[in-house]
Amino acid sequence: MGKLDQRETPIFSNLKNEYAARKIAPFHVPGHKQGRGIDKEFYDFIGPNIFKIDVTIFEMVDGLHYPKSHIKKALELTAETFGAKESFFTVNGTSGGIQAMILSAIKPGEKILVPRNIHISVSAGIILGGATPVYMQPEIDPVNGIAHGVSPETVRQTLLQHPDASAVLVINPTYYGIATDLVSIVNIVHGYDIPLLVDEAHGPHLQFADDLPISAMEAGADACTQSTHKLTGALTQGSILHIQGDLIQGNRVRQVLNILQSTSPSYPLLASLDVARKQVALDGESLIGQAIRNAKWLRGEINIISGMHCFGEEVLDRQGVFAFDPTKISVSAKTLGLTGFQLEKILTTEYNIQVELSDFYNVLFITSYADSKDDLKTVQHALRAISAQYTPLAHKGDVPAVNYLSTTPRMLDNPRDAFFAVKTKCQLNEAIGKKSGESIMVYPPGIPILYPGEEITEDIIHYIEMLKSTNVSVQGLEDSSLEYINIIEDYAVCPVASMPPPVQDCSDVIEQSPSNTEVFEPAIMNTG
Repeated sequence: MGKLDQRETPIFSNLKNEYAARKIAPFHVPGHKQGRGIDKEFYDFIGPNIFKIDVTIFEMVDGLHYPKSHIKKALELTAETFGAKESFFTVNGTSGGIQAMILSAIKPGEKILVPRNIHISVSAGIILGGATPVYMQPEIDPVNGIAHGVSPETVRQTLLQHPDASAVLVINPTYYGIATDLVSIVNIVHGYDIPLLVDEAHGPHLQFADDLPISAMEAGADACTQSTHKLTGALTQGSILHIQGDLIQGNRVRQVLNILQSTSPSYPLLASLDVARKQVALDGESLIGQAIRNAKWLRGEINIISGMHCFGEEVLDRQGVFAFDPTKISVSAKTLGLTGFQLEKILTTEYNIQVELSDFYNVLFITSYADSKDDLKTVQHALRAISAQYTPLAHKGDVPAVNYLSTTPRMLDNPRDAFFAVKTKCQLNEAIGKKSGESIMVYPPGIPILYPGEEITEDIIHYIEMLKSTNVSVQGLEDSSLEYINIIEDYAVCPVASMPPPVQDCSDVIEQSPSNTEVFEPAIMNTG
């Protein structure tokens, strides 16, 4: 693949062959001392070896913040594998990587263009950096009840309106495997001489198969963060941030990560990133190819089951869809009268199958090269049984459609000010014209209708009132009855330089789930 020997695993090999094999007397943290101090039941379940490499920073094993040997070499191997100028391991998942990208690209007060359906980590990065978000509406798929990507034209038009923006961030691919035209977006953004950042949490496998959408690095993006743990072989929380070009500086990224990340990173986690890189570098094409074949087989089997539908390449002609990752299996049973939430519960409680997520219409199966044929057949058999039990005749009709409130409210306070503001409770029908103190999100399709600091309009109040008569999922409000909303008073702003005073509701300033949002008409469930 390149000049480096991708068979090497510098972090893992050193921990295993140098530290653990020498039977070091561990007069250092952690206090369990290579597992001897671990609870017996936990130790017996986990096994001994992971505790032997659970160490802290010292010269023999190198350090994540200022790597000089084994970790430095592992990062060089990773950058070569993924075609990056530099790569960085994050032990706080892609959430930490996204925050680092944002803080490396913008300064307080600067504008950053982001999709309306951003992950909470993007909002956190904006709050930490004091940036001003300019929201772009993703394309909505009313058939499947999900949001797709932001189109190149939306990016173009938004930059024309905000030519002073300092960066653009997009999600690619989406949780559901939908990719936008990333190359075109790169060209548009670079025309303004600003960086394109990509939330590529669901794309660490993209470059290893021609049947998959183009990866961010291949498309020319300036920075991306991938969840190595989501779709390849790292432990949970293991992610990688990649950069290329000159618009994002490696030294700045290092500085930011050193602020954000723990000074006691998990070495088993770092070792798993090391070996996951080796795995895809050497065998990625065959492994990801097998995952694609498995997913295509399962999709075909699902689509011949009465009442079940799994979308595929037919979505390629829809707005916001340029490419599609077939390893994401999104299944709807709405013609059986089942919401995605109900289907997930049935699969879990009756068939011992746990899906990645559910929304009003769909459940999402994440497949990978690690799925066995028996696993896939278990899903096939379960969906067949559910289809036989919940027939369209018995349920008389689909789960009704929902309408999406597509307007973006006026921002009265930027997210940082809204985060530190004192909130007070207000009756919903008296909140028109007030500043929202919390976020409100509706599923489907998972796009917030309000962020903290935005103006509460009459249309939003009417929409929330309509939702009370539905079974649509509304998230973010502290008051689950939807009678009250926390608002920000103009005079009630905490001084950022000091400890904020007691806040009635400062905990869930932005609540985001792995999906997107629009407005849907009252849905009456018919579950038999």
